This record gives sequence, C-alpha cells and structure tokens, in this order.
Amino acid sequence: MEHGVFPGEVVPAEVTDEAVNSYRLLSADIASGVAVVSTRLRGRDYAATVSGFLSVSYDPPTLLVSLYAESRIAEAVVESGTWALSLLSARQRGTANWLASPGSPLEGLLTQVDYGRGPVTEAAVIEGCIAWFEVRTTSVTTAATHQLVVGEVVAMGRRASAEDEADPLVHFASAYSRLG
Repeated sequence: MEHGVFPGEVVPAEVTDEAVNSYRLLSADIASGVAVVSTRLRGRDYAATVSGFLSVSYDPPTLLVSLYAESRIAEAVVESGTWALSLLSARQRGTANWLASPGSPLEGLLTQVDYGRGPVTEAAVIEGCIAWFEVRTTSVTTAATHQLVVGEVVAMGRRASAEDEADPLVHFASAYSRLG
C-alpha cells in the first residue's frame, strides 16, 4: 500500500481570507447536535442556539460549550457562572432558527419559546428538549474568537417524548437536518 501526500490547501502563518473561507466551507461538513445554551443574569434571560458543545467527562459529569466571545450570550454566561444546555429535537427547528438569528431582541427573547426553569440555576430549559443539563462554570478559556466554557453538571434530565428522543436536530453542511 502506497502512502502519498493528500492534495490540499496549506494554511499560511498569516491566515488569509481565502483560508478562512475554505475552513468555513470544509468545517461545515462536521455533523453536530444542535442545542440552546441559556443563562439568567440580573433577572434577564439570555439564550442562543449552539452546535459547538461536547461532553468532556462522565466523572464528574462535565460539559463544554464554545461561544463567540463578543456575543451577549458569552458575556452573560461568563458573568453569571451558571448556564443550561438543552439538546433540541428535529421538531424544534423553529426554536433553533429563532435563537440563532443575529440581532434577536434582548427584551422578550424567550416569549416565542416554550420553556421552564432549571431547578438549580433557574436558567431557561427548552420544553420538549431531548435532554437538558444545568452547569456551574469551572473554567473559561479564550480560543481565537471564542470562549470555551467548561462546567460541572449540577442537574440534568429529559423533556422529550420517546419519538422526539430518537429524532435529534443535527447541523450539517451549514443547515439543520435530521438523522433519518
């Protein structure tokens, strides 16, 4: 078996707009789940759709979410120190679209969303979500244009029907999709 060098684009030390655009196009082919991250700060709800999150550890249960550093949600999550992550089902595409919209209102952000409050953080948990986690932040790291927020899970549960649990919302090729 011969091992050759793959043809491709080498990212220069001084990153160009072309390299950024190529990365954006290629990284869109990374399939990921879709969730809503939320927090409550000074009596106000903050929420946004995310696809950059992962389970870090089972013991203790630990999650990570990646948030654009200059966004309202990143500032609020970092300042509050607690947040919730609600994994969305395919049926919740409208919620994902609404909370992913740039320029969404600061006041009344969740008036179009069915949600309840997490028992520990009081952050919004999306009704009907496949699973939810309340998290207490343990570290925040800056990585390029984003904040990587890591935290220990302090409460968790399910809110979806069995049918919706088997039908997660997935982000792939720059669009929301279903697995099936």
